[in-house]
Amino acid sequence: MSRPRLEVADVFHHHGATWRKVNARHVSLGQLKVMSAIEHCRSAALGGHVERCEDCGHSRIAYNSCRNRHCPKCQGAAARDWLAAREADLLPVGYFHLVFTLPAEIAPIAYQNKAVVYDLLFRAAAERLLTIAADPRHLGARIGFTAVLHSWGSAMTHHPHLHMIVPGGGISHDSTRWVHCRPAGWRSLASSKVCDVGRRLLRTSRHSKERTGSSTPNRPSPGPRRCLPTSPATLTALPSRTAG
Repeated sequence: MSRPRLEVADVFHHHGATWRKVNARHVSLGQLKVMSAIEHCRSAALGGHVERCEDCGHSRIAYNSCRNRHCPKCQGAAARDWLAAREADLLPVGYFHLVFTLPAEIAPIAYQNKAVVYDLLFRAAAERLLTIAADPRHLGARIGFTAVLHSWGSAMTHHPHLHMIVPGGGISHDSTRWVHCRPAGWRSLASSKVCDVGRRLLRTSRHSKERTGSSTPNRPSPGPRRCLPTSPATLTALPSRTAG
């Protein structure tokens, strides 16, 4: 694959210093480390080695990679491999793209308690999908799905949300046939019942910590009507994949 004309590192090289100065009070140490890694990736700053062809004797310098998980150059090949593996898992049916977004009121809690709140978000969204799918009024089948957490939005602000790819159907409870999804079934994901699942999971997690004697500082107790996992889920139909 040919190198793109403009890379993220080029943008950082030309504008990074100015941007960091302007946003000095709003950029975390972790973000600064990521920017530095991307700027220096595959450059002399990280060292390198010399590659030499045994046939013609031609040599070239290959600089080391930063190996930061946010670096597009380091993670590009891994991302392509992941996408290819997921594409191989696709069934010849239509798919739906669902987005579960953590409410803005809870985002600060999530930022300080990532493992706990993100785990609850995954579990709440997954349980709601499985519950809807199992209900004969909606689908009456067992489904599978892929969920990916995005903790930052396109504006580079903290914005935790789940992207979920869900097939338009599932396997019947007796495992004898494929049950196609009715569009109205997935529209039910916008139901307030999603909040019920999140509240119950949050209470379960809190009670578990109380029993074990562990606690999270500065973490307020949820109000009786606080909705954990999401504002109403957005739904997008994806084109079906035909068997070939």
